Amino acid sequence: MRRVLTDLKIMLLANLWIVPVLAALIGAVFYFVAPPPSMYATMATGAEGGAYRVFGEKLKVELAKEGFDLKLQPTTGSRENLEKLLEDDPQVQIGLVQSGMEQLLKPQQQNKLLSLGAVYHEPLWLFYRNEVSLDKITDLQHMRVALGSVNSGTMAVASAILSANDILPDSYPSEWQTIGGSKAANALLTGEVDAAFFVGPAESPRIQQIASNPDITLANFRRVDAYEARLPFLSGIKVGEGLLNLAQNAPAQNTMTLSPMATLVINEDFNPGLAALFLQAATTVMKNGTLLDKAGELPSADPHTFKLSSDAEHFYKNGLPLLQRYLPFRIASLADRYIILLIPLLVVLFPLFKAVGPLYRWRIRARIYRWYKYLREIDRQLHEGSLPEHLDAEIKRLDALQDELARVEVPLSYSNELYDLHVHLRYVIERLKTLQKRRAKNSEASA
Repeated sequence: MRRVLTDLKIMLLANLWIVPVLAALIGAVFYFVAPPPSMYATMATGAEGGAYRVFGEKLKVELAKEGFDLKLQPTTGSRENLEKLLEDDPQVQIGLVQSGMEQLLKPQQQNKLLSLGAVYHEPLWLFYRNEVSLDKITDLQHMRVALGSVNSGTMAVASAILSANDILPDSYPSEWQTIGGSKAANALLTGEVDAAFFVGPAESPRIQQIASNPDITLANFRRVDAYEARLPFLSGIKVGEGLLNLAQNAPAQNTMTLSPMATLVINEDFNPGLAALFLQAATTVMKNGTLLDKAGELPSADPHTFKLSSDAEHFYKNGLPLLQRYLPFRIASLADRYIILLIPLLVVLFPLFKAVGPLYRWRIRARIYRWYKYLREIDRQLHEGSLPEHLDAEIKRLDALQDELARVEVPLSYSNELYDLHVHLRYVIERLKTLQKRRAKNSEASA
């Protein structure tokens, strides 16, 4: 057992050089690999109690299960969310934005943002009072209309639909009002306006309240295909009979409407490594669907608004990265980064460890072979007859070397070579002693 421990000690000491080499390689890996993403971010949502805020709260809960802290920043809606994402020193990294709002930005502003995809439908609801007749969008020109608040997503999509019908902002009737939300709802219910645009989920209490009023009718967009062709950020969606209020059977028949999508938009401060985490959380939030969204269909890469993030595109094609399917996100994200450098590291380590054996043998044999250099020098002088006249000092030196050699430690497998050196050293000493005696006799004979 003691011999084994001695051999192990010798082997470790002989290969001690590999420690700084490995330390340098591992240090290079940590230096060049990208750091793991921060486990916190700020998200621009919407007004308290609004659909964006509700979705943000659900997303926050799911992300917290992975140890991620999502801070929610209340805003007035899509337009403000875009403004916050585009600030010079943005305090938010991700926000919910209604599809189509990207058209309000300049190309250079659009290039600064990316999409993670759509997470749910935001249907457009055009309600009108029964005492007016609404067959086509152009009929609104003779009515009092609530278009939505200034710079709101409601006004943006309403304006897009009106423009598709050649009703431009410059030609809006003076009776049209830029009000939205509860203010527009109250105006419609009290008869202050004849029609009003709203954007929001079918589950919204406000939408269901308006739909269930017997004096109000939900407009039917018959020309869905024409709108989809001209406004690709909108999609036709069927509102089934009784979907908004089954007891009041609202709407009274199947009705078609148009819907933008609530999309997750990120800026340059958003770490791309978080894309799969956010999309998986959004998938969990939407796993049961909504009144208008089928279970399992969202999030989705369509419709294309801002350019889709490459990490989001990978998620939609392949799902979660392999390690994130089985490991917590924090561990998987670290492993993903270091696995990237694992192959080149192995390429370097393979020849390195392959050289350990030959280098080890050379180091051990060097302990033995370095003595032979001195023996060969003596042997050469013996052959040439050039040894000094007095051999006493040379013999004493070899005796001292023999004592020193006895203290040399080598692994058991190299003992034969060590003992061979002992034999050869003894042989040279005996030759020198023989030569010494011969010279002593010749000196006596001469005397």
